[in-house]
Order: sequence, then structure tokens, then C-alpha cells
Amino acid sequence: MISIVVPTYREADNLALLAQAVDDALSGPGYDYELLFIDDDSQDGSEEICAELATRFPVRIVVRKGERGLATAVIHGISTASGEVVVVMDADLSHPASAIPAMVARLESGESDFVLGSRYVEGGSIHDDWSVFRQLNSIIPSLLAKPLCPLKDPMSGFFAIRRAEMPPTNRLSPVGYKIALEICVKGSFHQPSEVPIHFSDRLHGESKLSLKEQLNFLRHLGRLYAYKLRPGVET
Repeated sequence: MISIVVPTYREADNLALLAQAVDDALSGPGYDYELLFIDDDSQDGSEEICAELATRFPVRIVVRKGERGLATAVIHGISTASGEVVVVMDADLSHPASAIPAMVARLESGESDFVLGSRYVEGGSIHDDWSVFRQLNSIIPSLLAKPLCPLKDPMSGFFAIRRAEMPPTNRLSPVGYKIALEICVKGSFHQPSEVPIHFSDRLHGESKLSLKEQLNFLRHLGRLYAYKLRPGVET
């Protein structure tokens, strides 16, 4: 069983497209899976859409009424997931569901214990229309995070792990939206690897990346560097 965990907030227009893409990617190879949306009380019709999708696909939605934020939604989703293998991806269709079988295969073969969908390895790419500013806004955070994690695209946000190897939640102190980096840093992973992906622009809805989230990332980065410099001391 594979659990696909997708944090959502006002992504109603993307849910059906993502459900179809995941089913196309996993039904052919014969994987048993669930698509688990962790929604921050969007109140945009997401619950009703998921109810209809559940008649055609193995979809369920968990609506959080109090807590907010992508990172905590991912942690909640992983703890709620039924599958032995968990894949985390964005709802905006920027992450290609077609890469999931290759990512899962790395885990199943024992070749890797943390698999990242990467824009910056051979075969990976980004949308052709990205401006220089947007490219820098992606590359610079990755460079800042590079000493923490032996991967070329630690900011991708598209990753697969075995649920049993998820770091204990009491060791995590998520701030902002880059939970994959913290899981990689604080987990006991010995064979991380990257699968090339094409990173697309979102089709519908608005980006949640704000100045506040960027500042939260810098705050989070500082915590993770402190953790690396003082192993065992929680920050």
C-alpha cells in the first residue's frame, strides 16, 4: 500500500486533475494506493469534490479545523496514512505523478531509504517560462540548505519514505513549508537519492509562497543548522 499525502488549502480546482494523474501513474503498474488530502479547512468545496472522487478513486480527505500550515499538514498526513510507503507531493500539479513508481521502486529495491523528486539532477527540469528571479528564488534556498542534506534539490517538497522510518514527531519543529528538508536532516537515512522530474507551473489557484513564508524558511534553516551543530539538542 502506498499513501500519497497531499496538503491542501483552497486547491479545489486541482483535486480531480491530481486524482486522475495519480491513478494513471499507479493503476497501470498495479499498485494498491490511497490518495490522502490534508485540508486546512479551505471551505471552497474541496470536501464535496473529494466525496465525489471517492466514488471513482481511493481518495479520502481529512479537514483540520484549528491547525494551519503545509509542514504540519504533511506530518499529520503521514501519521494518518495507511500505507507502508508514503509519498508527499503538492496539490498544484507542479509535481508529476508519473514519477511516483520510480520513486517507490527505489525504496522497494533497498537502493534508497529517502527518495526525492529532483529538478536539479540529470534529466530533471523546470518550466520554460520561469523568470530569472523565480529561478534564483529556487536555487538560492537550495544552496543555503545544501550543507544540511546531501541532495541537489532539498527544497523540492516531493519525496517518498517508508512510514516506519519517519522521524518521531516530537523531534520535529516545523516552521513554514519545507518539511522534506527537516525530515531528511532529522531522520536516520543512510541512502538518500534523487529521481529526475520536470517541475511544472501550477494550473489553477494561487501560490501560497509569501514573504512571511520565506522568512519562516530562513528561521527554519537556522534551527536546522543549530540542530546539526548540536546533535541531540532539539531546537
